[in-house]
Amino acid sequence: MMPGMIPPGGELVEFELEEEPKWITVKLKDGSVIQIKMEIVAILRNGNDQNTGLPLYMVQATNIIRMMKVPKELIKKGSTADDSKSQPLYR
Repeated sequence: MMPGMIPPGGELVEFELEEEPKWITVKLKDGSVIQIKMEIVAILRNGNDQNTGLPLYMVQATNIIRMMKVPKELIKKGSTADDSKSQPLYR
């Protein structure tokens, strides 16, 4: 199945938020402060669990990240020779 495609037998389910998603504030060890919020894009019901009979839901969501504080020494404009030696984003 291609990303973004509805699986066979799947059904989009309308939804409404009972409350607005909250921002989570994270202080990083490098002194930066970021806020993260999850936004639900779509919910899909895709059959029922074979063991429990409960409905199965797939949730499409995206994370919104905003920078709240960045130490001046971390701000670099343009590309530098050190960019090619940077660490991978994920562990």
